[in-house]
Formats: sequence, structure tokens, C-alpha cells
Amino acid sequence: MSAHGYRRYVALGDSQTEGVGDGDDLTGLRGWADRLAEHLARTDPGVRYANLAVRGRLAGAVRAEQLPAALALRPDLATVVAGVNDLLRPGFDADETAGHLEAVFAALTGQGVHVATLTFPDVGRITPLARPLAPRVHALNDRIREAARRHGVTVAETAHHEVVTDPRMWSADRLHASPLGHARIAEAVADALSLPGSGDGWARPLPPRPAPTRLRAAAGELAWAGSFLGPWLARRVRGRSSGDGRAAKRPELLPVVPAGRSAVHDGLPGS
Repeated sequence: MSAHGYRRYVALGDSQTEGVGDGDDLTGLRGWADRLAEHLARTDPGVRYANLAVRGRLAGAVRAEQLPAALALRPDLATVVAGVNDLLRPGFDADETAGHLEAVFAALTGQGVHVATLTFPDVGRITPLARPLAPRVHALNDRIREAARRHGVTVAETAHHEVVTDPRMWSADRLHASPLGHARIAEAVADALSLPGSGDGWARPLPPRPAPTRLRAAAGELAWAGSFLGPWLARRVRGRSSGDGRAAKRPELLPVVPAGRSAVHDGLPGS
């Protein structure tokens, strides 16, 4: 038995769990779930890890596509993080989205799996143009907490900490965490799970830096809208998703490889 008790870890979700923003499709994605698996493996090198997440997936797709595969792998630890793609859609329904997540929680915990999830930051504090989405974020977070309580799911409460909306925690598209952000998310989940070697240092603010001038901030908003918001809206109009045609990067439970070793040889993309 390992010190933390987890030897079979499966991650379910969308682009954040896949690792978008931490690496790229050429060199491979790492991401917070990979980093959490590495944390587990530092205590027990026998840990096996699978990542079923696919970018662009809605909560209902995670339930329909990833849950059966996760149950078949018989994990003892699973992370379930989804819902942001839902709240970005015009017809977002917080109860429906949370209902899909709760069904995933129930199925996994019913099989004896320890499940962890997290709450989401107010995207309006990251991107001013997204301020109208704040009520949706709060509604989804509240429902995630309620569902988690009903099923004994561990919640990493990242939403309450100022550091999670620091621009340095986010990639240029402002939708995906940066490498630093992914590292902090992994630390937050490890802390919530009380893993050996974890702590609350992930919540510490980053060193201060000068605030941008109004002119520079406005120019940054326009550049972001042109480079990222416009193409995202175009995909929505065409009914397309960034995850179309993609499959899970790591569908089987495999040994965890420390960052820096060959991912091809050892079977861990993006490490």
C-alpha cells in the first residue's frame, strides 16, 4: 500500500485536464493532471495513470464518452473537471451541467473511487470582456459543491484565491492555464487530497508587478479579441469544436514518467 493509498489514477475532463496551455501539440502536453500523477509517483513509483480528457468536451460528453472508459479502468482515484465549455455556450443551464457532473461523481464513488474536483475562478477577473459570465461561474461552483457534498467528493477550492486570476497563471488565450497555472492547480488538488509533500503554498500571491496603463490594457483586449475570441466565436457559429476528431491522449493506465524523460519510450505524452 502506498503512503497516499492511490495506485490507479484516472483523469476525466476537457482541455484543462488534457493539458492545453502547458506544452503544445508538437512537443506534447503536460498539464495539471500529469503533474498530479507525478506528485503521486514521487511517493509510489508503482502508480499508474490514465488521462481521458479531450479539449472542447461538454459535461454531458464527459459523462457519455469518458465515464464508461474510466469505470472500466477501475481506478482508486479520479479527478473530474468540466463545465467551463458549457457555461461559455449561449444556452447554458447550470442545473443540467451540474447534473451531468453529479452523475459522474455518483458512478465513480459508487464503485469505491475517491473523486476530486475543483471550483472555477471568475473569468471576468481574467478577461474584462467576460464579466457577464460571472453569475454563471458562481452558479456552477455552488452546484459543484453541493453535488460533491452529496457524494463525498474532495473539492479543491481554487475559486476563492486571488492568485488564480493573476494573468501570469493564464496562457495568451486567457481560457487555459499557463505552465505556472497548471503547476498551481496540481498543487491545489494535491493539497485538497492531503497528499504527502503537499501544502497550501499554491495559494500564495505571485510577486507584484506594475499594472499596465489604460492604453496598454485596451490594446491587449483588442489583440486578444482578434486573436482568440474571434476564432472561438467562428467555431461556435459553424458548430465546430477544438476537440473534433481528437481522442484521449492517454487512454490506458501506464507508469508515470518524471518530467524530462522520454515520453515516447515510456508512453506519457507531454512529460
